[in-house]
Amino acid sequence: MELVLILLVVGFLLLLAETLLPGMIAGIIGFGCVIAGVVQGYLEFGARTGNLILMGVTLALIVGFCLWLKYFPDSHMAKLFVSRRVVGEIGTQRPELLHRTGVALTQLRPAGTALINDRRVDVVTEGQLIERGTPLQVVAVEGMRIVVRAL
Repeated sequence: MELVLILLVVGFLLLLAETLLPGMIAGIIGFGCVIAGVVQGYLEFGARTGNLILMGVTLALIVGFCLWLKYFPDSHMAKLFVSRRVVGEIGTQRPELLHRTGVALTQLRPAGTALINDRRVDVVTEGQLIERGTPLQVVAVEGMRIVVRAL
């Protein structure tokens, strides 16, 4: 009886420690201890008690995982692992380009590159083909999508 309890407790503690330790070694050893505890329960107590141990372990793993998903991301320990800062600007909104003019650097069919405000910009037409060198005007900015029309 003691061996079964020791294996199960050590297994669950190692599975819990896996959230803090890198490399999956603690998790693999912990899962192995839990499996060994269930197998030892079958060998020592028979099928009926072994099934009860298996159901208890399965229920404990499911409940523990659900509790971990609910509480760990907001815990103090998780804040040590997750950065909440914004590192840089990805430039998805560029309203300064709206109604600006430029020239097509590549053939736009319907996507391509244009020179607007002396900067290379990936653009999309409203659907029509625009030849290289054609003057353009920005008619819409939709996130990263810059829509142009030939002048």
